[in-house]
Amino acid sequence: MSEPARLVVASANQGKISELVALFASHGIDQRYTVEPRPAGLADTIEDGDTLEANATKKATEVCTFAGATALADDTGLFVDALHGAPGVRTARYAGEEATDADNIEKLLASLDGVDDRRARFQTVIALAHPDGSVLLATGTVEGTIAEAPMGDGGFGYDPVFMPVEGDGRVFAQMTSEEKNLISHRGRALRALIDQLSV
Repeated sequence: MSEPARLVVASANQGKISELVALFASHGIDQRYTVEPRPAGLADTIEDGDTLEANATKKATEVCTFAGATALADDTGLFVDALHGAPGVRTARYAGEEATDADNIEKLLASLDGVDDRRARFQTVIALAHPDGSVLLATGTVEGTIAEAPMGDGGFGYDPVFMPVEGDGRVFAQMTSEEKNLISHRGRALRALIDQLSV
């Protein structure tokens, strides 16, 4: 068997890397790739795309070029029906470029104050960029509603206010990482990517 190819992850988030390694191992993909964290010294990608696909592709391509190896990146958006799809591609920067998770949640809840329709969905797009210039895309979506107030102390981002339809009434921040990964947008996108790699 040939040596595993390098796969560099655009994120430096160790939790994301561990999740990827575990999923690869459970599907036998770990025989094909050796997963590495984001290279030190690589500047953050400017996420100026109009879509999640554009931002994920840009991040993956920049890391691929820098590292000279296959690279994986993801971009996630929260799309709220009553806000015409906002915050959308600006999910991480909804309350400003330097916004914290708490800032973003505060702005979201203020925007929905008095609004009955709280339907929303999380969507993640994963891009896998190869040195030959080809890019593989995979998408995962989870439907839910926005809670009236933050709950739980787990997760990150909007997890304290996102209640998945398929759950049991808890928000993501009240779930274990294993529970969340089973139904989360990112978990679904990763599994969709692995399905393509397994073909």
